[in-house]
Amino acid sequence: MSNPLRVAVLSFWHVHAGDYSRSTQAHPDTELVAVYDDDAERGAAGAKDFGVEFTEDLDSLLARDDIDAVTVTTETSRHRDVMVAAARAGKHIFTEKLLAPTVAEAEEIIAAADENGVKLIVSLPRLYHGYTAKINEILASGALGELTYGRVRLSHDGAVKNWLPERFYDPETAIGGALTDLGCHPVYLTQLFLGDDPDTVSATYRSITKRPVDDHAVVTIGYPNQRIGVIEAGFASRNPFSIELFGTEGALFYNDVENVVRVSGAGRDWTSHEVPEHGQDAYGQWVDHIRNDTRADDNLARAVELTRLVVAANEAAGTGTSVSYSH
Repeated sequence: MSNPLRVAVLSFWHVHAGDYSRSTQAHPDTELVAVYDDDAERGAAGAKDFGVEFTEDLDSLLARDDIDAVTVTTETSRHRDVMVAAARAGKHIFTEKLLAPTVAEAEEIIAAADENGVKLIVSLPRLYHGYTAKINEILASGALGELTYGRVRLSHDGAVKNWLPERFYDPETAIGGALTDLGCHPVYLTQLFLGDDPDTVSATYRSITKRPVDDHAVVTIGYPNQRIGVIEAGFASRNPFSIELFGTEGALFYNDVENVVRVSGAGRDWTSHEVPEHGQDAYGQWVDHIRNDTRADDNLARAVELTRLVVAANEAAGTGTSVSYSH
């Protein structure tokens, strides 16, 4: 394995391709060496921006001995084919969420990585943010009692202000809209706080901008222990990212404007808790897993459950029914 690790970008389809390219250039143990894209104009522009070579030939790139790893930012519909090919070529994989359009494909990708000794990690950045760590600490203390309800909202104005690329609204390649892309973050946080074992999922998707996928969405999940989780995502308004958790003994609120976690226990006034610095991001963790020959067990398990819930939500929205959720 080279030092630094030599990394190629697989497609500039996703808007975060540039972010991960910058991460590769900024990390002391990685070096950006090439870009692949099936869209020559898009890929060549990305390669030019980062001063590296461009190719339209994925097979030849994956066959190269001077590439150790790849960042995958293709359209979601190609994730399975691209990542299984990369794993079989022995290339370590950092990928944008959603891991795959289906649970079966997600599990196939992970199996291919494991079988070929490849280190795979999915970008689930808010799992490692300071507010998440602080909220987990408060929940572990029992300050809220038994959790009964949670709500997580994340939105931006990409659809109404037209700064998201139009390809994000193609249901065949993007697999979904606001919930499938931006909504992944509220989904995995809700699963973290309330649990990944709901028994029902219902969803309402709408498109203010009249595009063929949802530009704002609400998903409601019910649990066997009677908890309720509400997941909100949108491309149609810019609001503070917010988390609300309620329990039998208290409540918790967080938003990214104040960046303070506020907690009220039974019969007590609100207390404010400072948010610590973010933990190591997924990219840094990925490099460490490669160097230390370790597996991102928690990240991969959460990536599969994220896929499972997004698939269920898309089904619920498409059928207009509440669907049963099972592992």
